[in-house]
Amino acid sequence: MWAEWYRHSSEAAVPPARRMPRAIWRIEVDVDEVADLTGEGALAAHGIERLDPTRRQWPKTQPIGEAYFRDGARAVLAPSAARRGGQVLAVFRRGRAHRGLTAVPPPQRFDKLPAIPRGLRT
Repeated sequence: MWAEWYRHSSEAAVPPARRMPRAIWRIEVDVDEVADLTGEGALAAHGIERLDPTRRQWPKTQPIGEAYFRDGARAVLAPSAARRGGQVLAVFRRGRAHRGLTAVPPPQRFDKLPAIPRGLRT
């Protein structure tokens, strides 16, 4: 999570310290029909040879998620572009409902920047 957060801060040209404090929630996820793009060659099958931690790649990656959404997937599990070996789960929201997602209180508050994750790519 922190790798994605640091990557987003960098791309938005916002010093991370200006985005503090933060409240981080743990979310329990119970959804079926998750498109898994973490397997060997899964992204290559969609024309993505390597993930770059930049929104410039979005014109290639967004249509992949949109197609899974149209086909009825509830979420997409994909490798993290921000941290080698990490994964991200994007859960699709249909309407206002967040079925299958439960926030687990209390949130953890961070007043100071956490250590930069090892393997961070920005």
